[in-house]
Amino acid sequence: MTAVAPLSNLTSLAFIGGGNMASAIIGGLLRQGLPAAAIDVVEPFEATRDRLLTDLGIRAQPAADTTLHRADLVVWAVKPQTFQEAASQARPHLNPQALHLSVAAGIRSDSIARWLASDRIVRSMPNTPALVGKGMTGLFARDAVASDDRARAQAVIATTGQSLWVAAEEQLDAVTALSGSGPAYVFLFLEAMIQAGTAMGLPRAQATQLAIGTFAGASALAADSSDPPQVLRERVTSKGGTTYAAITSMQQDGVPEAFIKAMQAACVRAKELGDEFGGD
Repeated sequence: MTAVAPLSNLTSLAFIGGGNMASAIIGGLLRQGLPAAAIDVVEPFEATRDRLLTDLGIRAQPAADTTLHRADLVVWAVKPQTFQEAASQARPHLNPQALHLSVAAGIRSDSIARWLASDRIVRSMPNTPALVGKGMTGLFARDAVASDDRARAQAVIATTGQSLWVAAEEQLDAVTALSGSGPAYVFLFLEAMIQAGTAMGLPRAQATQLAIGTFAGASALAADSSDPPQVLRERVTSKGGTTYAAITSMQQDGVPEAFIKAMQAACVRAKELGDEFGGD
């Protein structure tokens, strides 16, 4: 397991892209005591630059320039389809020895290495609960990344929640399907639970509180228990009871199989993103 480096080991960072995920990481870094003066951000959209200044006190620049050269760690928080263009604009201004941390879905490290002429790359797949410090992020490092650099990258991600390292880069596609896209699956189930609650006579506010509280509580119980989810489910599924009726109905309708199929579709799409946007 890689030890998480203290933020005192991070002297200067640059973010290419200043959207929601970058803001989540920057906010976490600031809360952990990293000074705003140590952070440079390149963000082409004026509204996003204004939000960074208002919310975080970070003055972003509209385009890459020589200020990027001071950064010893560069976080790539851009959309997959704009990564190559952003890299070509930033590359002349980057420190050749910088460590690169990508949070872009699908873009493989081979492509990033080619665009940046550097093998010091860590890929990550975070998710949106990072916005509230409850993120779950998968990490992969290329062979050229030393253990202390892995620790620095993990220290940055740790400000947004939990993380784990995968052994093979291909596994990040599964991470994308499971946890990267996972919050949307939870929100879909919450929508359905709230809709069912209101249809059964509950006020919408109460149905919402019950649904969200149930997900939060069940997740906390699963995290705290040494038993697998199957055992936890079976404990509350007495044959002939209300939970049994609900679970049986979902199984008969093929909900578990459909859910697995959906996640496999997300994994396939993650691979396609690498093919589509990882060219020369």
